[in-house]
Amino acid sequence: MGTVLNPAPQAAQRRARVTDMTRSVGRQAAATAPRPPKAPPPRKARTAAECEQLEQLPNIGPSIAQDLRLLGVQQPQELARLDALALYRQLCAATGKRQDPCVLDTFMAACDFMRGAAPRPWWDYTAERKATYGAV
Repeated sequence: MGTVLNPAPQAAQRRARVTDMTRSVGRQAAATAPRPPKAPPPRKARTAAECEQLEQLPNIGPSIAQDLRLLGVQQPQELARLDALALYRQLCAATGKRQDPCVLDTFMAACDFMRGAAPRPWWDYTAERKATYGAV
């Protein structure tokens, strides 16, 4: 006669597999569940007078706005009296690493805009940066 197996371990294994599958389905459902919509980014300002927060500046997104806040700039109007190269050097010092020169171009564009210039893309400032400051 054959050996009689204890059915308890097999039943426990089946329960464990069902539990694992249920957890997996739960994780998948959580991963695909709709998320609440993000707040829309602030509308970009067309003039310095319209600009109420850093993210409204042309060329300035959340990352550069956070860099400016790290440097103590809280309001866009502050940029009108600040020097873009000084801001760039302060950011390099604050982060402990050399920032890409396009960050300086972006700071130049933001300061220029807040002094009353028309909005221009940051890369329009690259030639001016190279002519004025050389390699940074």
